[in-house]
Amino acid sequence: MSEAHEARDPASAVDAVDAVDRVVARIRATYGRWNRQTPIAQMRADWDALFPADVPAAVHAVDADGVPCEWVAAPGARPDRAIAYLHGGGFQLGSPRSHRELMAALSAASGACVLGIGYRMTPEHRWPVPLDDGCTAMRWLQAQGLAGDRVAVAGDSAGGGLALALLLSLPAQGLPRPAAGLTLSAWTDMGARGESYDTRAAQDPLHQRPMMRALARNYLGEAGDPDDPRASPLCAAPVALRTLPPLLLQVGDRETLLSDSVDFARRVREAGGQAECQVWPGMVHVFQQFPAELPEASRALREAGAFLAGHLGCTPVTQRTPA
Repeated sequence: MSEAHEARDPASAVDAVDAVDRVVARIRATYGRWNRQTPIAQMRADWDALFPADVPAAVHAVDADGVPCEWVAAPGARPDRAIAYLHGGGFQLGSPRSHRELMAALSAASGACVLGIGYRMTPEHRWPVPLDDGCTAMRWLQAQGLAGDRVAVAGDSAGGGLALALLLSLPAQGLPRPAAGLTLSAWTDMGARGESYDTRAAQDPLHQRPMMRALARNYLGEAGDPDDPRASPLCAAPVALRTLPPLLLQVGDRETLLSDSVDFARRVREAGGQAECQVWPGMVHVFQQFPAELPEASRALREAGAFLAGHLGCTPVTQRTPA
């Protein structure tokens, strides 16, 4: 586990706290408009509206064998390298639209194109439908010539856990191992059993154990088991963890899901795999989704992009020397 990054001076630390609090206030204001009668379609539209739709990247929709996806490519990104991205949102909210800004930043930081996967969500579709959609999208990418060392898998929150579950499922699908994996505040344990649910409860302004367990029940339904590694990658056996590609896990120090990333990275290393966990001081859940407001988010995405670029054989767009 590494702590990113060096301590700030007191004034900049106060500024960072204020910026995070403003982001949290925006999120809470959106939550505050919802009640038990709010249609899920309205909640999804409100969530998407939190994030900018116009980004400095080429965006176009594509049908990946029935799974609606969105290509996001920063100017100069290599079309022969791809990052398959699975968005967060508790398996109920979120879309490639809500994560367009994040994916555009990741494309620029890595030099690869990003495929946002619009997997089906609850309550209409429960586990393992999102995982099945992820596998379908990966087979589609392979058919486009994007597999093995040409593709990486990434995701945040619920999508981060889904990305790891997808990576663990690929061998049984007969699909090659991707070059690398990236997660942002990954939800790896549907049982919400990590110690950070206790040690970070007072600091986390967004997520607490009862909420996460309720989301897990909604996702798993009657058929799902919180100990199934296809739902909770943290429960995977060491022999399965050894099949994973090199991983980078980023997580905020102020979130209850901290243990989900720290413990998963530790288990991968104990199994003989490669996994680095970066813990970002003062940051909350999926802080990377606010790169225009949080300097730490921009830095984290640059580091994540550099990690992926190194394994995909790309050059970050911003580092290229003009011809």
